[in-house]
Amino acid sequence: MLALLLAGTAAAGERRAVGPSEFVSVLPTGTKAPAVHVERFLMDSRPVTNAEFLAFVAAHPQWRRGSIAKLFADGDYLSHWAGAETLGASALPQQPVTRVSWYAARAYCEASGARLPSWYEWELAAAADESVPDARHDAQWQARILDWYAQPLHALPASGSGPANFYGLRDLHGLVWEWVEDFNALIVSGDSREQGDPDRLRFCGAGALSLRDRENYAVLMRVAFLSSLEARSTAHSLGFRCAAQAPP
Repeated sequence: MLALLLAGTAAAGERRAVGPSEFVSVLPTGTKAPAVHVERFLMDSRPVTNAEFLAFVAAHPQWRRGSIAKLFADGDYLSHWAGAETLGASALPQQPVTRVSWYAARAYCEASGARLPSWYEWELAAAADESVPDARHDAQWQARILDWYAQPLHALPASGSGPANFYGLRDLHGLVWEWVEDFNALIVSGDSREQGDPDRLRFCGAGALSLRDRENYAVLMRVAFLSSLEARSTAHSLGFRCAAQAPP
């Protein structure tokens, strides 16, 4: 059964190399340096699918709906699946898996010998369009991404159906939000004197005012959304992909 579900889907484990890069993030670096150094890493070419996550929960039953500890997921965890190990009409095999908590996404990646990407890694990868590694100041590219946010919610297309960007990665925009490893460290204070303050997680909303690139609204929306979550949170449009260290 699982083999049939997985058949015909490009493996999310088809990872593409990104970096190394000196990258100017929308987030303050906490230092005087304007850029952060992102080491070369590998990233899944597309988000993890329902079929792939189904294979994971079948092999790791502690992560099934109904079995997962309340500490690790809220009550909507995989609620669109027909059953604990049944997808159904609302969760097609090739669609990206959603309603998955950070804990579950992290466990999936670890089981595949990988990890969740960091915010800087995700941001670097997502800055590329089809032809250049950094298209963030291209007005047409920004408008295309923002158009996604303006669209009414429909059934999700298949994971990996979007065009490949400069790195060969698909659907970083226009499909689902995505977990990152350090999602709970993205909030920053509107007061520049408090940058680097370990208590910065108490700030929300107005924290986005201290971000570097206020014109990059699409990325700021990602920061705001991820910052609003808890590790056990799930959402109907929240999925993930994995990353890994690049071989030397």
